[in-house]
Amino acid sequence: MLRKLMRKKTADIQSLQERIHTVKQRQMPNHVAIIMDGNGRWAKQRKMPRIAGHHEGMKTVRQVTNFANDLGVKALTLYAFSTENWKRPKIEIDFLMNLPGEFLNTYLPELMEKGIKVEMIGNMDALPAHTKTAITKAMEITKNNTGLILNFAMNYGSRLELVHVMKELAREVESGNMEIEAIDENVINSKLMTAHLPEPDLLIRTSGEVRLSNFMLWQLAYAEFIFTEVLWPDYNEECFLQAIEDFQNRDRRFGSLEGDRKG
Repeated sequence: MLRKLMRKKTADIQSLQERIHTVKQRQMPNHVAIIMDGNGRWAKQRKMPRIAGHHEGMKTVRQVTNFANDLGVKALTLYAFSTENWKRPKIEIDFLMNLPGEFLNTYLPELMEKGIKVEMIGNMDALPAHTKTAITKAMEITKNNTGLILNFAMNYGSRLELVHVMKELAREVESGNMEIEAIDENVINSKLMTAHLPEPDLLIRTSGEVRLSNFMLWQLAYAEFIFTEVLWPDYNEECFLQAIEDFQNRDRRFGSLEGDRKG
């Protein structure tokens, strides 16, 4: 029986390696965005406090980040804390605000070793000082890295982002620095927090929820969506690999009749 199990495990590893090799030969999404959902439900199922689910989810962030980097994904945006999340109980908010520091202090050497660059979108000014310090420090230390961009969406809301863009454009028109007719999609893109990133090709949301929750509403216009029942703390490298495989098997038309499937 033991030999059978060992043979099965070896076969599974070989199959996984073959799948990884195959996806690397095909078109990889440049930018993957993830709504990390289900931490609280994961904890509830185990009769644990919600914060235990958030802590476990932090380990998943590490796994998925490293794997995405290994596959050759250029940017990974993780919805870590929304502008609406301030409505949660204070004890949970305080814990979530401590997680960036714990994650970055623990894994920063590994991020440096793998060449991963830390960035953030969202309103940093409203974050607690210790959270800002941790994120700012990681961004500064990793700024010259050339691997995956690990982009945390912290205190981020897409509607608020778009309101800021509209106000900025209105001010430029009012001051005479821009004509209304000059405003197009490219101009709006240039004002977004993600202006320096490729638009997301793929959105993943875990835990069975099927909505965007005010996340990158403009940027996700042509992204492929994948919704999975898997809770975020249970999400692993194989789940991510399956999502990449699903993405590569889709026919992306961008409004035309001819698809964009390659590989």
